[in-house]
Amino acid sequence: MEGSWDMLKQCLSYIREKTDFTPHIAVVLGSGLGGFASWAEVFCSVDYSELPRFPVSTVSGHEGRLLLGDIASVPVVIMQGRVHYYEGYDMQDVVAPVRLARLLGAEGIILTNAAGGINRTLSPGSFMLIRDHIASLVPSPLIGANIERLGTRFPDMSEVYDREYRALVKQAAERAGTVLHEGVYLQTTGPQYETPAEIELFTRWGADAVGMSTACEAIAARHAGMRVCAISCISNMAAGISSEALSHEEVKQTAKRVSAQFERLLYETVLAVGGAGVRGEEET
Repeated sequence: MEGSWDMLKQCLSYIREKTDFTPHIAVVLGSGLGGFASWAEVFCSVDYSELPRFPVSTVSGHEGRLLLGDIASVPVVIMQGRVHYYEGYDMQDVVAPVRLARLLGAEGIILTNAAGGINRTLSPGSFMLIRDHIASLVPSPLIGANIERLGTRFPDMSEVYDREYRALVKQAAERAGTVLHEGVYLQTTGPQYETPAEIELFTRWGADAVGMSTACEAIAARHAGMRVCAISCISNMAAGISSEALSHEEVKQTAKRVSAQFERLLYETVLAVGGAGVRGEEET
């Protein structure tokens, strides 16, 4: 964990040599959302590969770039692509972009992803606001010596996804003309898709959608005192619900099909949460 902190400090120093820009909101772009960067007036762009010891995405559709700039009047840091646990990284590396965003000054974070639909009221191309998550199947990003400068040893997770933010996202969805479902997201390690038996189990646990990211990032963000919201694009129905074989190509195709709608929803969300205040319960 101490090595992770040293890496974060080196990355922060590298960026600060380029710019003193301070973002208010961080945005993590999931599959198919790379084009959302065009909505921002970018002042500084840094490839993950430029940053000292920083993890680099190996998955198609994740560019691996950090962008600092404004969306309308909201100062943002955009993570154009993420890294995943299944790529072979330690969980501390997976959440490094989130922690770096916090160190840059971001007080809130908007997470996005492509997910498999478990709840049968969902359909490919629909959107789900994450109300809560189940992350017990993946290692916690907080395992190891605690980084006191980021947060407390035993952070409360009673409300990972900020109640006010969720209300604001619902309002943003209305302005964007988007139907927005709400539910529980479950994270697995991947990279294999789930079996029908596993999906049946997840249904009994109360999960509405399943994916291979996001929950660990939300945990790291809350640990660091950030306010969190997250939106899933349902890219396919989970195993056993659909008779179709699951593939990453289907995920990308669905994400591409609804990308314009998702980008509009995300834009309205940035404007909405960008004006929200910050609670005084931060641990930093």
